[in-house]
Amino acid sequence: MTRSQTPRAVRTRALLCAALVLAASLSAPTALSAVTDPEPVVLEPPAPTGPHPTGRTTLHLVDPDRGHPWVPAAEDRDVVVDVWYPARGGGEPAPYVPASFAETMKRDFEQYGIPRDAVDAAGARTASRLDAEAVDAHLPVLLFSPGMGMSRHQYTALGEDLASRGFVVAAMDHPYEALVVELPDGRLLRTALPTNDTGNRRLAGGVRLADARFVLDRLEGFAAGEDAADDSGHPLPRGLADALDMERVGMFGHSLGGVTTAETMLVDDRVDAGVNMDGSLAYHVGDEEWSDATLAGASRPFALMGAGASGDEGLPHHSDHSPDWRLFVEASSAPVLEVYMPDGEHMASTDLQWIAPQLEEAFSPSSAAWRNAVRGGLGTVDPEDSVAAQRAHLAAFFDHHLRGGASPLPDPAPAVTEVTEH
Repeated sequence: MTRSQTPRAVRTRALLCAALVLAASLSAPTALSAVTDPEPVVLEPPAPTGPHPTGRTTLHLVDPDRGHPWVPAAEDRDVVVDVWYPARGGGEPAPYVPASFAETMKRDFEQYGIPRDAVDAAGARTASRLDAEAVDAHLPVLLFSPGMGMSRHQYTALGEDLASRGFVVAAMDHPYEALVVELPDGRLLRTALPTNDTGNRRLAGGVRLADARFVLDRLEGFAAGEDAADDSGHPLPRGLADALDMERVGMFGHSLGGVTTAETMLVDDRVDAGVNMDGSLAYHVGDEEWSDATLAGASRPFALMGAGASGDEGLPHHSDHSPDWRLFVEASSAPVLEVYMPDGEHMASTDLQWIAPQLEEAFSPSSAAWRNAVRGGLGTVDPEDSVAAQRAHLAAFFDHHLRGGASPLPDPAPAVTEVTEH
């Protein structure tokens, strides 16, 4: 198919970047002009678009049989999961992020010259209600895995929207790889990732695979009535256990979370359909360090959602140009759908896509670091169109494969994406 070859920044691959920026790989910013508004800017997540009000609960799940390869002192594996779900309403609005992650965001914004107290992330609220009663329905379950070094909080716009469309979405963090994970007792599990090299990416992949299967096990236990509370004693919201239909399970992930999705589907047939959001399917493409899924492909429906450019030559991130994706498509026995957003980039799947415009409107950042982060991380796609297109594609794909919807493609088709069906 013919694609527009408009100039765009070379793809940003900084998977160990701080929560919403790429500070580690960018030059130091220049100072911003003075902030005239003394009140901090409160971030406003985009409203979900589905017909259902949404609830959110946070589950602390402990695997006593695993520690962590980078933390010898860790005897247990703590996995924290945010669950969004269709709700009856009621309850307090859920905070966008906990205080610990808000502090991380402030440090990141400072890298671009935005004063740390000029943005109120901790005060931001989502459309979801904390621990609200779930609707009386049996609903498909979607498991989500974030990018390497990233947090579950950074994908709120996608998770909350899917819940508003009738899915239960369980977004997990991967502790000691994510920058910070806050436990119910106040402990903070900070990143212990030594280096972002091939060996550690492959090691992280194995830990993530075990996390995914552990969370699926626990969700099955909740659905079966084996547990009424998480491992910190926090009870499930009323009706949530009954809402979990573990016979209809999908999984999606961004970046390394996309690889986690493909690897999980390779070994765990509980997952009926999966989506990789702009993730390489190799641990190092240049060295041909493929994941197992790269060479095995998918035996159940799968989607590859790519954006912008990839590799040293800056070619479109599509199976036409990316050898790992091409190998995966050729090896797959099930249909593979490719969705490509030419003017997006790697971080467009994160909440940075909607946060950046709010910061630009409030502060007009002018540093080279900010320009590089936004252009290199998000591309030139219209932010609202980008968020809407990704929401629509995810919902249509999972609706088709988990609920028998008419098509895996949204109608109308988003103007900012191109589709290839394999």
